[in-house]
Amino acid sequence: MIKLKQIEKFYENKAGKYYVLRGINLDVAQGEFLSIMGPSGSGKSTLLHILGMLDDPNSGEYHFLNEKVHSMKEKQRGELHKQYIGFVFQSYHLIDELTVYENIETPLLYRKISSSERKSMVADTLDRFNMVAKKDLFPNQLSGGQQQLVGVARAIIGNPKVILADEPTGNLNSKQGEEIMALFDKLNKEGTTIIQVTHNERFARYAHRVVHLLDGWVDKEESPPSS
Repeated sequence: MIKLKQIEKFYENKAGKYYVLRGINLDVAQGEFLSIMGPSGSGKSTLLHILGMLDDPNSGEYHFLNEKVHSMKEKQRGELHKQYIGFVFQSYHLIDELTVYENIETPLLYRKISSSERKSMVADTLDRFNMVAKKDLFPNQLSGGQQQLVGVARAIIGNPKVILADEPTGNLNSKQGEEIMALFDKLNKEGTTIIQVTHNERFARYAHRVVHLLDGWVDKEESPPSS
């Protein structure tokens, strides 16, 4: 489903090139659950943003569902992202001027989904996340954990083929974190491909495979014992 070949990402300044990712080769099968781990600054979030078509590598190839993402124009990549990918941002990326309801509904507006169907899907999602009472609140009226839950709800509402999650439980208490991981596990068993960046070793074990990054390189891969 996903194939990365020799992906590199760097920034240039007067001192030369500063590499964030180097020689990344990665295959992800449809229906796989993958965790990406590594110390701060190892390139985890950059890799996830490239996978989500939100950032471009400087070199290398990215194939997604047999499409050559590395050869696409920005608009084409954007359409592919909207159609297939749900992204959970570490810093939420909620729209301040929209309510919880409207933030969750946003991905559905990019698709040809009727108003009545959107209403039903948002209602079901609010119920699933126990956020019905907060549907008319704005992001600045929510705690960090609540904003994170809205971000996760927004990512999954359109039933994407792939969920990319950057520290999805980082701002949640342990009970909420377990609930999100149980939800990801259920979605994965139903066929959704999930790639998460996490520092939490226990939550990383929900994955079929863990890729460890170090200084921009793939350091090692392992199959964790089930949680």
